Amino acid sequence: MQSWPVPEVPSVAGTPVPLHLFDTADQVVKPVDTSGERVGMYVCGITPYDSTHLGHAATYLTFDLVYRQLLANGHDVHYVQNITDVDDPLFERAERDGVDWRELGTSQIDLFRSDMEVLSVLPPQDYVGAMEAVDEIVVMVQKLLDSGAAYELDHGDIYAPITATEQFGYESNLDRETMLSYFAERGGDPDREGKRDPLDALLWRGHREGEPAWESPFGPGRPGWHVECSAIATNRLGEHFAIQGGGNDLAFPHHEFSAAHAEAANNVARMAGHYVHTGMIALDGVKMSKSLGNLVFVHKLSGEGYDPSAIRLAVFGGHYRADRDFSYEALNAAQERLASWRERLQREVAREDVEEGVDKLRKALANDLDTPAALEVIDKAQGDHDGILAAAIDGLLGVRI
Repeated sequence: MQSWPVPEVPSVAGTPVPLHLFDTADQVVKPVDTSGERVGMYVCGITPYDSTHLGHAATYLTFDLVYRQLLANGHDVHYVQNITDVDDPLFERAERDGVDWRELGTSQIDLFRSDMEVLSVLPPQDYVGAMEAVDEIVVMVQKLLDSGAAYELDHGDIYAPITATEQFGYESNLDRETMLSYFAERGGDPDREGKRDPLDALLWRGHREGEPAWESPFGPGRPGWHVECSAIATNRLGEHFAIQGGGNDLAFPHHEFSAAHAEAANNVARMAGHYVHTGMIALDGVKMSKSLGNLVFVHKLSGEGYDPSAIRLAVFGGHYRADRDFSYEALNAAQERLASWRERLQREVAREDVEEGVDKLRKALANDLDTPAALEVIDKAQGDHDGILAAAIDGLLGVRI
């Protein structure tokens, strides 16, 4: 599937600083593994049944920062993102609105692309829809069946037992009671009759009337959610890669099972070196959610005349791992901050002062994307020299001066 145009990214002066990120699995900030020829990064994409709200955007802006730090350090990055364009929420929304689910998905994917382009987010090299990947998902499911890491139930359903890997649970570090609670809340089916364990995850849903289906050696049906990402990621990045990312609501069950399926299929101890998760965005103190109807949409903000760089700054005002608040007051403050930067960086100052500022900016962002500290560095800058600082701000933060 086509992604969106690549924005221009200026080169950044100064000495590279190795990127350190918090790993949910190991519960520590540690250096990202950049030892291979390419740094592999997989970020879970949208289920295209609604417009891109600021909570979505904050996640993709976070991994845009990761991408930019790696590029500035001279690394070749292979970025992969999926689109879950076959899933129950999409079918339910299409039925509610009286539209074809394919048309709904296409329209929302187009809008997402547009929002990412407006925000100058670097696109993935591989942007893959679940429908495009069905054949490779079927191969992985068959591999799991053949190795005894999956079992079949009635109606053509296939499940993966949590015992398929010895290390199940290492990624999210949750106790069983919490896992069961999240599993029920986040698309799992703990009460499915016949399962060996309530936490066992669906790999393949046998065909039901009124649902789309694809042929497979184990009968017609459609992929489960978690194995979709397992197959798409490892088929493009290899059995082990540097970063798997998404919102913190994906840590369990989605990322736990995505890793478990891939590890069982490929007989590896760990799918990703880092599991990186972003906090949730609230509007005026209340978590943004479709059910509450308090979503702030990116295309509406840009339509209201807000500078995309100011939208980025409003998001970067808090640390990416924190659950944080958004308000129009914060957005207006970001606009004022951006205007102040643009005015002050017109002044010429000594080159060594600017280079010192760029080094501080690099260090702040290399320290688990400490954007509040990075913005403070720029707030203290008294000017620029030959556009060095402006290029660094654009290259590292995606903010245009």
